[in-house]
Amino acid sequence: MSRAILQVMIRGRVQGVGYRAWVESQAAACGLEGWVRNRRDGSVEALFAGTPKLVADMVALCRHGPPSSHVDSVTSETASVDELNLRGAGEKFSVLPTI
Repeated sequence: MSRAILQVMIRGRVQGVGYRAWVESQAAACGLEGWVRNRRDGSVEALFAGTPKLVADMVALCRHGPPSSHVDSVTSETASVDELNLRGAGEKFSVLPTI
């Protein structure tokens, strides 16, 4: 089975509207591995790992976000498996501190 790992940057009105928690719940529901965190510049960064279809579907969901958000742009790039090491020990998907 092939596996995709994408690092995603979401910009717009995405902090303070529950976007990070929404990403966590959507990713967990899809069975994805990875993490999400707020950035001090107001963007949200996430890493998704799973089957290419599930990862692509999650990126598409990020383009819309929860109802109270306004997403201006979503960019993604391929990431390495080493990026998954940022997760909390024993967690499949983690919410990381703001950087």
